[in-house]
Amino acid sequence: MATATLSKQPRRAKAGPNGQQLESFEDDDSTAFFMPAPMSLSEFRQWTYSDAFPKTGLIAYFGKEIFIDMSPERLKSHGSVKTAVEGTVIPLVLKRKKGKIFFDRARVVNVKAGVSNEPDGVFATFDSFKSRKVRLVPTKDEDDYIEIEGSPDWILEVVSRSSVTKDKKTLRACYHRADVKEYWLIDARGEQVDFQILIRGKEDFVPAKRSGAWQVSKVFGKKFRLRRITDELGDVDYRLDVK
Repeated sequence: MATATLSKQPRRAKAGPNGQQLESFEDDDSTAFFMPAPMSLSEFRQWTYSDAFPKTGLIAYFGKEIFIDMSPERLKSHGSVKTAVEGTVIPLVLKRKKGKIFFDRARVVNVKAGVSNEPDGVFATFDSFKSRKVRLVPTKDEDDYIEIEGSPDWILEVVSRSSVTKDKKTLRACYHRADVKEYWLIDARGEQVDFQILIRGKEDFVPAKRSGAWQVSKVFGKKFRLRRITDELGDVDYRLDVK
C-alpha cells in the first residue's frame, strides 16, 4: 500500500439547507485536526502495522475521517487523572481476575463502527474474549499482539485541549456503534471535574445511576467518585474512590 500523505484540513461545523449551523465544535488545539480519510479502514490498519507508520503522536481513524494529534500530554488535567483511574481500577481488575485491562497506546479497532483508536484505557472481560466479542490481533511475526478488535466492555477517555470534539462527540458515537458497554468520560480542565460514567443505551450512551457524587459502574459492579485534591507540594492531584 502506498504511504498516505496527511495534510491539515480544518473540520467545519455542519450547516442546514439555509446555511444555519446545525452542529458546533469547540476549537481544538492547533496541533490536532481532522482530515478526510484517504484510505479505507482495512488500508489504515495495514498502515499502522507497517514501519512507515509514525512512531509519535496519536493517529486515529473514524469512518471517513482521520484524527491527528501531535500535542504533548498535560500533566495536571490529563496525566494525573489517568493515574488516579489506573491506581483504582487496575487493582480491582487484578483482584477479581475479571479480564484484561490496558492503558495508553493499546489500539482498539471495530470494523462495524469504522474506528481505529488508542483510548486512554480499555478493558474487556474474559467472557467477552471467550464469546469472541473481542480478540487480540497478533503481530505479523506472531510473537506479540498489536490490536484489540471487537467490542470492549469499558473504555476511558480523558479530555484534553486537543481532544474535545474527538472525545465528546466523535468517539461517543463511534463507541456506541461499536457496542461498548460503558464509556468513562472525564474532563478535568475546568474549575469542577466533570466525571461521567456512561452506559450504552438504545440510541446513545446514557448517564449511569447516581447517589450524590457516586456513580454506578455495571461493568465493574462498584460505585465510583472522582475527587480533586491538593498534594503535599501544593499541586493538584486526583483520587478515584470506590465502594
